[in-house]
Amino acid sequence: MRCNLSLRIITSVLCLVLMLPILVVLTASVNDQSYLSFPPESVSLRWFNSFFGDLRWRNALYTSLIIGFLTCLISTTIGFLGAYSFVRGRYRGKKLLLSIVLMPLIVPHIITAIALYFLSAPLGLIGSKLWISIGHSVIALPIVVLILISALQNVDENLELAAFGMGASRAMTFRSIVIPLMLPGVVSAALFSFLTSFDELIIGLFLSGVLSETLQVRIWNSLLMEAEPVIAAVSAFLILSTVAILGVESLVRHNRKKLTSS
Repeated sequence: MRCNLSLRIITSVLCLVLMLPILVVLTASVNDQSYLSFPPESVSLRWFNSFFGDLRWRNALYTSLIIGFLTCLISTTIGFLGAYSFVRGRYRGKKLLLSIVLMPLIVPHIITAIALYFLSAPLGLIGSKLWISIGHSVIALPIVVLILISALQNVDENLELAAFGMGASRAMTFRSIVIPLMLPGVVSAALFSFLTSFDELIIGLFLSGVLSETLQVRIWNSLLMEAEPVIAAVSAFLILSTVAILGVESLVRHNRKKLTSS
């Protein structure tokens, strides 16, 4: 009992320490001063107005949303087919192939970004939103595959075999059985892939051009040139967006558990 109490106290303290920087950023984002300061002397939303009212920041946000959507579409589609192959497939080298797919989780992002840069520079792909999305999909794909493998393992294979036995084609089985049962997992994987792209900086630094500057790259450039107070507002926006997406994912996961338990 005493051990559990100590563990709870240590966990609470660690969570508080991890949350302190976030609380500082959120507090600094409503600062009314013309410079970054903490704690704020007065509260105002002027820097949020500057963020949404500045064309450069809006373009960076718009670019990040487009790239995030494309990354979500690419990685979720490939990850779904890959996860189905890894769970239902019977072939040699499956474990080796899965290890290769999961390798971006181990390889530092800077290595992946450099490799993508040397691949894309001779082809003139620097600044292409689609190519940046493909680069983001490289690091989002392992997360998608892991989520969908877990979701597919909860789908009874006998349902598919029964559909095949009744004359259904593989496409019809996919459309009528596999996809509906895996839909909560697919939504969770799509949200995490979007979040991975939306928060990615390193690959964007190497692959984005002047016309394809993502929000993270815009923050980086702004920090290098001048520490504007609007950065705190942008960071607060990213934090709140992340919390919202994780909240939606948690709700989807809760509903998925209810469906599997019933």
